[in-house]
Amino acid sequence: MTATQMKELTTEGLLEAVRQWVMVESPTQDVAAVNRMADHAEGLLRAIGARIERIPGEGGYADILIGRVPGETGGPGILLLGHMDTVHPVGTLAGHLPWHVNGDKVFGPGIYDMKGGNSIALSALAHLHATGRKPRMPVSVMFIPDEEAGSPSSRARIEQEALNHAIVLVAEPSGDGGRLTVARHGIARYYLKTTGKPAHAGAYHAKGRSAIREMARQVLTVEAMTDYDRTITLNVGTIRGGTHENMVPISCEACVYVLVPTADAEAEVRAKLLALRPHDPDVQLDVTLGLFRPPFVKTPAIQKLYDHAAGLARDLGFEVAGERVAGGGSDGNFTGALGVPTLDGLGVIGDGPHTHYEHLLASCLVPRTQLYVSLFETLGSDLIAG
Repeated sequence: MTATQMKELTTEGLLEAVRQWVMVESPTQDVAAVNRMADHAEGLLRAIGARIERIPGEGGYADILIGRVPGETGGPGILLLGHMDTVHPVGTLAGHLPWHVNGDKVFGPGIYDMKGGNSIALSALAHLHATGRKPRMPVSVMFIPDEEAGSPSSRARIEQEALNHAIVLVAEPSGDGGRLTVARHGIARYYLKTTGKPAHAGAYHAKGRSAIREMARQVLTVEAMTDYDRTITLNVGTIRGGTHENMVPISCEACVYVLVPTADAEAEVRAKLLALRPHDPDVQLDVTLGLFRPPFVKTPAIQKLYDHAAGLARDLGFEVAGERVAGGGSDGNFTGALGVPTLDGLGVIGDGPHTHYEHLLASCLVPRTQLYVSLFETLGSDLIAG
């Protein structure tokens, strides 16, 4: 945005700021692409006087970017979390999902999850800077490169930063037409592998031990652990095995996606999965825990954050549509699970994350940006104390 647009906070100016984010395609596995997104974000942070820290990428991922914005007071401040990566490959803009506006809906890869949220959060800070104001508390803006992959290279740094801050705000998109997220379920991936004994599937079939047959029985056992009443779901999402149709398969692998509402439920499911044993004693079964986002629950401090944000929105002339417990994960899982008061879902209103109809509503840009401005100007440690 121009200096005038930063002061005015118009839909036109905010939409142009979002467009600049969306036009830099940044799929997780494309390190150069995500770093180009980091370059753009770094330029925006430097323009408002932020002190920049850029941590070189590790493990095949791009850089972590942090911008420190001073506040009116010192001490632990606000950690603003966002991710720069998307699930959309480079070329999506030129193909299935070009930038386009259809009435109130504005389409583009990553626009809802979560470049729109990143953009309005920085636009709020830029607005304060352009009008000669500061946040009440210091703000650390942290953009990570690998959230869509489970944040494997950035989790430790996210947790470290969270413990040095009083409050965490997450710019992930809002849900259900504008609700703020006060809790998230935990998400885990488990990998099952069965190893049998090969044999010719004709004359020597009886000598073989099928890894696929064993896995089929394990799939039924695993999915039977789903308990909808307790919001516990286990889904075998991928499975592969065997090498040829006339050979008893020696190996089979499957990935289980687990969603749990609480730490106790996670421990229960983990114990059940790690206790799985093969039905056929001649087949080996291995169960391995993969990437895991711990659940976080609403605390009194989070309730205070939500109530404060909802009150600010009301003062601005709109409603945040309520609070929600989200089934999907975010980096807020890590910070909330540490006990750091975390308010998530402060990003844009829209729909279609990870699809070719991903979009935001242009009408949400001004009010949601104004909400960020008000939060930055009013949030303090005193709000969540007690």
